[in-house]
Amino acid sequence: MTSTAFITHRDCHLHDMGSYHPESPARLSAINDHLIAQGLEAYFLHHDAPLATLEQLARVHPLAYIEQLRQRMPEHGIVHLDPDTALCPHTWQAALRSAGAGILAVDLVMAGEVENAFCSVRPPGHHAEREQAMGFCFFNNIAVAAAHALEAHGLSRVAIIDFDVHHGNGTEDAFRNDPRVLMASIFQHPFFPYSGADSAAPNMLNVPLAAGADSEQFRRVVSEVWLPRLREFQPEMLFISAGFDAHHEDEMGNLRLTEKDYAWVTDVLREFAAETAQGRIVSTLEGGYSLSALARSVTAHLRALADL
Repeated sequence: MTSTAFITHRDCHLHDMGSYHPESPARLSAINDHLIAQGLEAYFLHHDAPLATLEQLARVHPLAYIEQLRQRMPEHGIVHLDPDTALCPHTWQAALRSAGAGILAVDLVMAGEVENAFCSVRPPGHHAEREQAMGFCFFNNIAVAAAHALEAHGLSRVAIIDFDVHHGNGTEDAFRNDPRVLMASIFQHPFFPYSGADSAAPNMLNVPLAAGADSEQFRRVVSEVWLPRLREFQPEMLFISAGFDAHHEDEMGNLRLTEKDYAWVTDVLREFAAETAQGRIVSTLEGGYSLSALARSVTAHLRALADL
């Protein structure tokens, strides 16, 4: 069994973009309830996410953007930044906790207190560009965590794996042409945010998949495209943008993955990290909107991370 941290915070439940919004507080409750029902809660080291600091956020987002976002937070009601992305009075705290979870995860893993960590947080992050909130995202949680590993812990090379159904345009925006970072992703294309398929940046290994792509196609990409490049890159730490909306039950997308695929890819990445990165993995929740499929998929991911 591997020591795995489970990092979350009650503030992440308070961010609310409206009763019909798919990125809802019920997502975290579904994950928690399923872990309890499966008798797995005791296997993880539970931590409350801290608040990310301005200095930590500013490694990815300009201070002017951070301040502009803070000033737009409402005292009452909901304020829309775009049709999909909205602020409520609790969004600021939740967004700082979501980014702070990744910071704590990196610190715990780098200190050797755990081998890997999963951040069960919202709002998600991988669509947040340096100066633009979008796609339910405000701060790029995985980019903030990766930048922390590079800047605060002095790592030379990190890899970010993104298997969300949507392209992580914000993560690409943060690290395009940064030789210290390799980003490997799959995503449905053409699909929101309509990016990634034509990236020429040498450190971006984007693999678009057509609607209807299934387990076999996904596993072939991981084995034949991602792994050879990862071995060549030799990252010192792995980061996972763990979106589960490519699940066949999730109506947000049209890929055909199952929870067995999430367990399999996590096993593959954990074995790879053991070879090259001292087992160091930080994973953070991105998409996943069918509550049952999300809960089962996260549980499969966590079982694999913890080698249960």
